[in-house]
Amino acid sequence: MEAHAINRYIGTSPRKMRLVIDLIRGKSVPEALHILHFSPKHASRVAEKVLRSAVANLQNKDEAGRLEPEEIMVKRASVDGGMTMKRISPAPMGRAYRIRKRSNHITIVVAAREAAPAKNAPPKSRPTPKSKKVTQEPAAAKMAPKSKRSPKAAAEMAPQAPAPAKVPKKSTT
Repeated sequence: MEAHAINRYIGTSPRKMRLVIDLIRGKSVPEALHILHFSPKHASRVAEKVLRSAVANLQNKDEAGRLEPEEIMVKRASVDGGMTMKRISPAPMGRAYRIRKRSNHITIVVAAREAAPAKNAPPKSRPTPKSKKVTQEPAAAKMAPKSKRSPKAAAEMAPQAPAPAKVPKKSTT
């Protein structure tokens, strides 16, 4: 079972928010809340609020009873860019610079952890692969397609017979 929470039009840039959201993706909820609570980034306060909302949504959705936060994990967390407000700042010589005030949308999906599969369960059987015919090809053809190698490079890459060992010359002094 899973639940999600979305917060839209948050007044920080998506790049700054992604730094915070990347810290909690895939973590358990108590660990994620601990990370967000003690993070010095301003965006972590908003992310913590959205995570708590997603956990509350999951607990309200659960009909069997109350889920413990230790049983819940952050399944998916994403940050999307929102609208960008354009503002103008005065610049020298009568010009103007454009200021882009970015916003973002956060989506956090939490899910209850699945129970571990029983150890006594038989392993799943895999279908046996069909046999394939093996054909002999020249070594140069196996290395790369003809379009990527020149004939000279293919000849250099082809296996060669070992060179005869060099015998050191004796000095005649």
